[in-house]
Amino acid sequence: MSSEPLHDHVQHVVDQWARERPDLDASPILVIGRLHRVGLALTAELVRVYGAHGLGEGDFDVLATLRRGGPPYELTPSDLVDQTMVTSGAVTKRLDRLEAAGLVERRVSGGDRRSRIVALTPAGLELTDRAVPEHLANEARLLEPLTAAEQATLARLLGKLGASLGV
Repeated sequence: MSSEPLHDHVQHVVDQWARERPDLDASPILVIGRLHRVGLALTAELVRVYGAHGLGEGDFDVLATLRRGGPPYELTPSDLVDQTMVTSGAVTKRLDRLEAAGLVERRVSGGDRRSRIVALTPAGLELTDRAVPEHLANEARLLEPLTAAEQATLARLLGKLGASLGV
């Protein structure tokens, strides 16, 4: 990989601040601005795979969360809220869509009639097992510009930053 400085839109913004307000340190924009722009670009690339399977980003998140938990591929709605890190209202909307599509089912918990369980249906399991390999291949493709060592370093640094922000 080249060690030349990166001249992109974010660098242009920092250069403008350096010219207009040399008393300010605008260097955090180099990281935060790039993270933000990369995040938006990655989301656009990721949702293409989800869309190819008739799913939105949130739908895929719920299905993948249920699938990666292993058999019997079920969780409570509150577990889904915790594991997907969205509000209960957002999970409810996702579950309504997925249930209407026949990909998940909601049923009464065996031990507590007040409690509900969300489970993948056979169709949901089959769709998830088709979509996840494509999703992972897409993520690998998106990371191809980085060496394995760079990916490991970036993962470690993003983990450290995320931990400091409680995410």
